[in-house]
Amino acid sequence: MTRDWWKHLILILGVIIVIAPFYMMVSYSFKSPGEIDRGEGGFFGRQELMVDEHCVKLRDPSRDEIAEAAARFTGQSDRDIRNSLMAEAEADCAMRPVVFNYTKAFTEAPLLRYLLNGVLVTASIFLLQVVVALPAAYALAKLRFWGREAVFGLVLFCLLIPVHAIALPLYILLAKIGLTNTYAALVVPWMISVFGIFLMRQFFMTVPDDLIDAARMDGMGEFAIVWRVMLPTAIPALLAFAIFSVVAHWNDYFWPRIVVTGNRDLFTPPLGLREFKGGSDGSDFGPMMATATVIVTPLIVAFLLAQRRFIEGITLNGMK
Repeated sequence: MTRDWWKHLILILGVIIVIAPFYMMVSYSFKSPGEIDRGEGGFFGRQELMVDEHCVKLRDPSRDEIAEAAARFTGQSDRDIRNSLMAEAEADCAMRPVVFNYTKAFTEAPLLRYLLNGVLVTASIFLLQVVVALPAAYALAKLRFWGREAVFGLVLFCLLIPVHAIALPLYILLAKIGLTNTYAALVVPWMISVFGIFLMRQFFMTVPDDLIDAARMDGMGEFAIVWRVMLPTAIPALLAFAIFSVVAHWNDYFWPRIVVTGNRDLFTPPLGLREFKGGSDGSDFGPMMATATVIVTPLIVAFLLAQRRFIEGITLNGMK
């Protein structure tokens, strides 16, 4: 065993701490309510047939339905006919826990609509942030003008301001101009990212000035240099920033909960989880965890696909 065994031990413990919530989330999405309450069944659960009580309740026959079913159950009383119909309903509503959880996740609430809202909001925010951050970062990194360092100092200062400190003034402003319960309320406040400006500025600092001088000699203006020269160079940094931006706004519960107060059609994925909040018996925990798994999966897949470029962007490598 090497002398650095304790470093590996710390890293392993860190991985366990990070992975444990995801393990529980996926495991609960496979289990029945009883297995979740009792903490048994292993990772996948026993997958024994369970009855969806809500489904059975919806199939509770009325007097007219009992009368119509009398022809099938000749010689039986209304009580016996009702019991037979309920037995059929229980048989039809029996399913595996994993099927129950994921089916309910997509049928109990319009989860696909919430996912579409999440894609629309996060993509719009990221694109607007890029439109603002690239020229601002280029100016702070490569242009010489009076007060540049002071402006950069303000960017660093804005990094210290938590969103909760400005949430109330932002909400009042949006309410006065009638933008609450709109997509604009979810997007516009975040179209300027000081973190994006800072990250892209640090990346642009590593790009040689000779490249920019050559572009100027070819007759390019400053905006053309930003979009035709600096943008292709900054792809790794943009991918890194995209991961940070998309994860932050895809998982954001705080701000959408404030500005979306009555229109369920505007719910983002985190707000959609409220549709499955468990009652006192915890019967909704399985669908809730299934919903959370569906919400998190796109982020994990996107990160794995962009992992190499993400690392390159974080290390702030400019021209090779």
